[in-house]
Amino acid sequence: MFHLIMRRVLSAICLMLIFGGPAKIAAQDSSKQQEAIRIETNLVSVPVIVSDQQGRYVAGLKREDFTIYQDRIRQQIAFFATSEEPLNVALLLDTSKSTREILGEIKKTAAKFIQQLRPQDKAMVVTFDYDVHILCPLTSDQKIVEKAVKKAEIGDYVGTTLRDAIIRVTTGHLRGITGRKAIILLTDGKDHRSQTTMRELLGSIEESDTMIYPIYYTTGPAAVRMRPERMPMPFPRRGPFGRRFPMPRPQRFPGAQRPEINQRANEKAEEFLQSLADNSAGRFYRSDAGDLKKTFELITDELRYQYRIGFYPESAQPGESHQLKVEVARPGLVVRARRTYRMPFANAQ
Repeated sequence: MFHLIMRRVLSAICLMLIFGGPAKIAAQDSSKQQEAIRIETNLVSVPVIVSDQQGRYVAGLKREDFTIYQDRIRQQIAFFATSEEPLNVALLLDTSKSTREILGEIKKTAAKFIQQLRPQDKAMVVTFDYDVHILCPLTSDQKIVEKAVKKAEIGDYVGTTLRDAIIRVTTGHLRGITGRKAIILLTDGKDHRSQTTMRELLGSIEESDTMIYPIYYTTGPAAVRMRPERMPMPFPRRGPFGRRFPMPRPQRFPGAQRPEINQRANEKAEEFLQSLADNSAGRFYRSDAGDLKKTFELITDELRYQYRIGFYPESAQPGESHQLKVEVARPGLVVRARRTYRMPFANAQ
């Protein structure tokens, strides 16, 4: 009898362990998974740069020094980070026909930036002309990055897929990476043949916490003359009756413009690049304005020591844009942060 009772007790204990224990553990795991999903999908991360009137980075600020607003409504700061973190940088080099005369300078500029990286930082190299080319993915091996920059060359065909390159990096290669993220964009800013619209590009910037630093190069009105075999589409040399077709006039190609038209194109390009910097809380620089090495020191310093603020919006539907504003309690300081954000769709790539 005693043995029968003990057998039943042991059986009951086993059943409790089988059905009760794992159920409790599963519930805990489910709760953790739900919390992880909430953190990943709902947290709005806002990089913030604070400087004095001379443009120097201001350190030592605390959570209580900041206030953040969404659509003019104050939000509770749920995440605050000031510690130095490794950088994740995408170097985007314009290798279109219009940069033929300045590609050497662009590559030298990229090499100068690489010199500012530390062993724990990562960088990738992307070129864009008629298409987007990944010369090397994110890596902390600076030698690989340097070799990739050296390999950059002018594209075979006409085209400057600038917007395509940016959106491919922000929504692809840098998406999901935590920490400091930035794009160093070396270009004349003249997009030609991108599939991405300006609206789509600005939307991707709203969904990303990647800061964009355009370095603007002025390009002249020199015509781009292409041999027929270098055209992106086959160009017939002879008609069906043996007659030669006339070559298109140079002004039909990018860059072959009257001086006043090219000047306006340069102005529009500069405005476009400035808007990229403004919307991502980065900075716009001209390649001919001072010492670029000093410029890159400023960029890497503010990226390393930026403040990062996060909050959970009470109502934010995927695809909706919201206004952001960050304030600092101390007077005389300048705050740079992105001014809008858009919650991405769960299946966005």
